[in-house]
Amino acid sequence: MRKIALKRFLGIGCFVLLGLTATGCDKKPPAQAAAGMQAMPVQTVTVALAPVPQSSEYVATIKSRRSATLLPQVSGNLTKILVHSGDQVKAGRVLMEIDPRLQLATVASARATERQKKAVYDYNAIEIERQRKLFEAGVTSHDAYDQAQQSHDNAKADYESAVQLRKTQEDQLAYYTIRAPFDGVVGDIPVHLGDFASPTNSPATVLTTVDENKDLEAYIYIPTERASQLRQGLAVELMDNSGKLLEKTQINFLSAQVDSTLQGILVKAPVHASPELLRNAQLIKARVIWSTTPMAVIPVLAVTRQGGQSFVFVAQGKNGHFIASQIAVTLGDTVGNNYSISSGLNAGDRVIVSSTQFLVNGMPVMPMGG
Repeated sequence: MRKIALKRFLGIGCFVLLGLTATGCDKKPPAQAAAGMQAMPVQTVTVALAPVPQSSEYVATIKSRRSATLLPQVSGNLTKILVHSGDQVKAGRVLMEIDPRLQLATVASARATERQKKAVYDYNAIEIERQRKLFEAGVTSHDAYDQAQQSHDNAKADYESAVQLRKTQEDQLAYYTIRAPFDGVVGDIPVHLGDFASPTNSPATVLTTVDENKDLEAYIYIPTERASQLRQGLAVELMDNSGKLLEKTQINFLSAQVDSTLQGILVKAPVHASPELLRNAQLIKARVIWSTTPMAVIPVLAVTRQGGQSFVFVAQGKNGHFIASQIAVTLGDTVGNNYSISSGLNAGDRVIVSSTQFLVNGMPVMPMGG
């Protein structure tokens, strides 16, 4: 009986051992299983070097080369405002008037004084001629003739002084009429009819502004640490607040001193954009291009981000197949719809640009294109 039980035990043990051996033979290593996965078709582009501008972006102010702030030259109440903000005006057009009645009275008085002095001067001109004839005829003395000459000279000086005073008062009268100094656009009008305007107020009363909306310039303040890189002729790209390119221009003025308030160096660039795009005192973006450097450039769609780090997937060959290899990159400036890459890629790398959201590092891929 013991021999029969031992044989049965040995038989069951062999059967179990054979089963375990068979099960172990059916398992495959994980690497072989991954190698057997179907490769995902992906679009790729080959990295190439392209000239990429090295630039800095600043805020620029558009200013007109001809811009005037109109202040009163005389005191008085505003009696007429003949324009509105935004009006296009020609040089010499009347914009406003200050009550001139007091000055008109002064001019009238000066004219009356001039006529009076003229009458005295005319009388003395006749008298000096009469005294001259009498003196030559021996009727009057030399002293009488000298006195007549002196009276004539005094009358002449008084008359000439009265003429100049009248002209001065008439010139002063012109200041009561505010005219456009040149063709341009009327700015804000902060005053109203009846307001008292005076040049002696602190600050002086601002009546309005007139800006010639052409011959514009972009005023850009560059930080002092960039001073060594500044030079005339540097390229500048002007953009609106959304980043749309408005105009390409160049620096044509470089200040010799640092602005003490902003601690920046003023540079200017001419602006030729139409008045519909840019206006005086408008704030825009200005990109100053310091140099151009060959860099790797890839489509924006190829870049993924994780935890603040940028990555791309590169199709790398391995044992006759391709896998998606995730590589960290450092992004530079955008160039159209592409990113420039400061580090992480080399020319010739095949960057995957499709289905990046489904890729996993080491996943088999089938490159297409590029």
